[in-house]
Amino acid sequence: MSSIPKQTLTNVIPCMRYRDAPAAIEWLCDTFGFETQLVVPNEDGSIAHAQLAFGNGMIMLGSAFDTEYGRLLKQPSEIGDFVTQSAYLVVNNADLVYGRVLEGGGKILLDIKDEEYGGRGFTCRDPEGHVWSIGTYDPQA
Repeated sequence: MSSIPKQTLTNVIPCMRYRDAPAAIEWLCDTFGFETQLVVPNEDGSIAHAQLAFGNGMIMLGSAFDTEYGRLLKQPSEIGDFVTQSAYLVVNNADLVYGRVLEGGGKILLDIKDEEYGGRGFTCRDPEGHVWSIGTYDPQA
């Protein structure tokens, strides 16, 4: 095994930016089941940094800012609703999350189905256009 990765619970952590990060945090928690681990708000109500846990994984996110780092990123709405990366969430019940996405205003891109390689899942957009795949397939099982 490589000596580069630190021995920790989560070695790959997606980092995302949202125009309305407080609303995104609420939606991700209510819809997908993330749990707020840390939120660092700015005085204006924007989010400097947030960590949302999901099982033994997590994402980090913050508000979209015009900073040196922020200029490296584009929001989906700025590039024709395309994304260059997406996250996959391993869940116990894809149908439950599918219903929550519909109720929470997310957009289903690829309908829920049983996959040939195992598991059941779907792909959706969150309210700001980020693409997520959710399914019961566990590539590490």
